[in-house]
Amino acid sequence: MKDFRNLHVWERSHRLTLAIYAATLRFPREELYSLTNQIRRCAVSISANIAEGCGKTGNNEFQRFLQIAGGSASELDYELLLARDLGYPTQPDYSRIADELSQIRKMLSSLLQKVNVDRRI
Repeated sequence: MKDFRNLHVWERSHRLTLAIYAATLRFPREELYSLTNQIRRCAVSISANIAEGCGKTGNNEFQRFLQIAGGSASELDYELLLARDLGYPTQPDYSRIADELSQIRKMLSSLLQKVNVDRRI
């Protein structure tokens, strides 16, 4: 079992979630139960799946939860594009969040590769 708090990718994804909650406060009220909710759920899913994977025994399960976190990150990437095209986030918010999400996706990919190598040893 690993402590998720020790993973830099978890820390960054948690901060991203907080930024997304702040940015989505300015979305239209009619989006509260649709796009706003879905964006927030995807963001939370990234951190939550990293944390859940750390609580599992063995690298196979950890790897599976990292893959799920990566899928949530990809879904969030699209939903942010949609929100941007609808004109909901400010351009600075969108740019900052999209850049951070891109870095988190790269970190998840690197961690997945490391776990995969460790699994084979």
